[in-house]
Amino acid sequence: MSYEYRPRTCRTFIFRVACFVLLALSATFADWQSIGDLKPRGRQANEFTFVNARTTVAITVLAPDIVRVRAVAGTSLPPDHSYAVVKTDWPAVKVDFSSKENVESIRTEQLEVRVQLAPFRLAFYDAKGRLISKDADDQGMSWDGHRVRVWKDQPTDEHYFGFGEKSTPLDKRGRSLVMWNKDPEGFDGTTEPLYQSVPFFVALRQGRAYGTFLDNTWRSSFDMGSEIPDVYSFGAENGELNYYFFAGPTPKQIVSRFTELVGRVPMPPRWSLGYIQSRYSYYPETKVRFIAENFRERDIPCDGIFLDIDFMDGFRVFTWDKSRFPDPKRMMTDLRQQGFHIIAIVDPMVKVDPNYWVYKQGLENNYFVKKPDGTVFTGKGWGGQSAYPDFASSKVRDWWAGLYKEQIDQGVAGILTDMNEPAVIGTNGPTTTFDMDMVHHTEMGPRTHAEIHNVYGMLETLATRDGMLRARPNERPFIITRATFAGGQRYAAQWSGDNFGTWDHLRLSMPMLNGMGLSGLQFVGADIGGIMPVPSPELYTRWMQTGVLTPFVWTHSLGPGNLEPWGFGNRMEAINRESIKLRYRLMPYIYTTFWEAATTGQPIMRPLLLEYPDDPWAIGTNDEYLFGNDLLVAPIVKDYDESRGVYLPKGTWYDYWTDHKYVGPQMITVNAPLDRLPLFVRGGAILPSQQDMQHTDQFPIDPLTLDIYPDSSSSRQYYDDDGISFGYQKGAYYVQTITAEATTAGVNVTLSAPEGSFRPPKRSLVLRVHLQAAPPSGVSLGTSRLSQQESVKKLQEVQNGWLYDSDSHTVWIKFPDQEAAASVAISR
Repeated sequence: MSYEYRPRTCRTFIFRVACFVLLALSATFADWQSIGDLKPRGRQANEFTFVNARTTVAITVLAPDIVRVRAVAGTSLPPDHSYAVVKTDWPAVKVDFSSKENVESIRTEQLEVRVQLAPFRLAFYDAKGRLISKDADDQGMSWDGHRVRVWKDQPTDEHYFGFGEKSTPLDKRGRSLVMWNKDPEGFDGTTEPLYQSVPFFVALRQGRAYGTFLDNTWRSSFDMGSEIPDVYSFGAENGELNYYFFAGPTPKQIVSRFTELVGRVPMPPRWSLGYIQSRYSYYPETKVRFIAENFRERDIPCDGIFLDIDFMDGFRVFTWDKSRFPDPKRMMTDLRQQGFHIIAIVDPMVKVDPNYWVYKQGLENNYFVKKPDGTVFTGKGWGGQSAYPDFASSKVRDWWAGLYKEQIDQGVAGILTDMNEPAVIGTNGPTTTFDMDMVHHTEMGPRTHAEIHNVYGMLETLATRDGMLRARPNERPFIITRATFAGGQRYAAQWSGDNFGTWDHLRLSMPMLNGMGLSGLQFVGADIGGIMPVPSPELYTRWMQTGVLTPFVWTHSLGPGNLEPWGFGNRMEAINRESIKLRYRLMPYIYTTFWEAATTGQPIMRPLLLEYPDDPWAIGTNDEYLFGNDLLVAPIVKDYDESRGVYLPKGTWYDYWTDHKYVGPQMITVNAPLDRLPLFVRGGAILPSQQDMQHTDQFPIDPLTLDIYPDSSSSRQYYDDDGISFGYQKGAYYVQTITAEATTAGVNVTLSAPEGSFRPPKRSLVLRVHLQAAPPSGVSLGTSRLSQQESVKKLQEVQNGWLYDSDSHTVWIKFPDQEAAASVAISR
């Protein structure tokens, strides 16, 4: 036996650290009682139950890579219910079970759960026997009165991402996080909590990942090593310790599985992906028309205008101030003919007014949240004392859904649900929320607000979606919400709440939106320019460049000045116009990306770690992101900067503007004058785009352009449908697979015959193949050689042909879209 000599000072230091850790453990665990030793009670299908006199734990294998853990006080499991989970019927999976001394083993082809009985601890291993995650030795599952919690080992090199809407950097290691929907009335990079709660995270270590979702609506918290460096924990103030474990091993697999469990974003109406203009507030009608006319006269694309609370009669929801908007239907009809959609705000605040029809109906039918003594709870809303609908009740949701019909029939195309954390306006201070003992009436019986609070906003969006579908059953609803819970993407888009017009907020918006995307909230965005104060012209312009390459794009402000794209003079207007036009040109790519999100659950806006989990630089990057699969966005986030360092992960990358080619991984410095957003295209990308439009349905796409960046062999899909109906669910869609293969002889491009019954109007196809090479010797379409043209103008005049742009080393190829399989060969 050998000993390592350490100087006394070193031994003393280690002793002190050990004492500190022990003291911290004692303080942390002091009030918590371990669930103790458990014994197996039996197996029913793939559910394994363990019990003692006061606790029941059930471990259910849902899939080879997904396990559910439920721990409850008592000797039996209560009825199962979830506001988040929508998939409960899983295909049969083969599970092996074995027992040895103090350990029971539950195995699938991808995962093993080792259950230590005394004391009760869980450990998760992969199929090769490598430890993924395990309960902490000192404290596993525990109770403190009604509180529930579990502690887990935290390896020194493990990092944590997700957690829904958080303003902190992407990596949450060392942080304490709270899941409690709150109106913070503005926030910074340390504010906790915020408007939305998604108790889900992805853990990443040495390129391998696992995920955890705590399905509990009570106030919950996650301590990711802030108290004890080598331990993390999570739990809730009441209810079950009910969590799902996703074995991975890649972040993309985990996000896909999580969204399979809680639901994915539905296909939105195409117009909702366009630019939306907002402020608090546009009124009267002449002002709204003025804004619309300016967009068209200034050649700036726009699809939506948002009306904030001042359009209502005395802040009464579902009403119009007729002095400001004398004929809403006519106004919205006229605006729709110009390509604009009106989005109206609806707050869950019903003004206390005995002559107000919504209040009268709610009062007469017991539709409002009540105090424990049975009287209606009221709080201060925009119009004074207000009652609040009890959205936990299906009857109330059904009533609320019916209230939308009149305004939707008049022409309202979208709804924004605000103040639904829920927020109650403070008398002399910040907003508050309902008292925790307020009573909600659910299908499971009465529940306190402490249990319903985190899902109140999501349940409002459920009612809102039902109402829009009831009024327009053949149109996809568009709803934006400020508050939601896990799975809320099924009903609404989310924006990041009341941000500020500062460079700090532009910087923090990227990890914020990326974290939301990792957590299943795919249709997300931030207020471009912030709500207040008025940003500098440069900040607004830089934020616009970034915002148009996020899933949801709008400008929203409180003033004092108006924050329109033309609000900072001619130079900034020209740059902002081109930024918005870029989004509209890329609309086919963006729409295809939304289809991929609806199909696979992958975020539209993606942190680099999602694609490169084994790259430490990618994992640590907060100010770059991928927009869809193939665009890397690296915004300018500092005043007066006209260059920046950009990290390019492994692979080939092209500068979107210059076609300059880079090979990653490497850090580069790029020039970024005020009119240039650093933007890169992944090698192998095939980007569909369209001609300039002032709104998304101004013209049919013609031509459909495919920018192809050859990189050995690559394949992408292009998706289209009618953009508004649910016909795509019945096969009325268009999916085409495009494959590009680069060889020493040239580049071959093949287009598959389209799948689905939807067919767009007749159009041309233009392939722009970014060769980075000498001019081709010829181009063939099938067996026919195409004629070379002298210019883009000449190419536009012919049905078939090609040209070579020597400046960009790009081959342009044009031919009619025959809606059939086709092949193009570019010969060197």
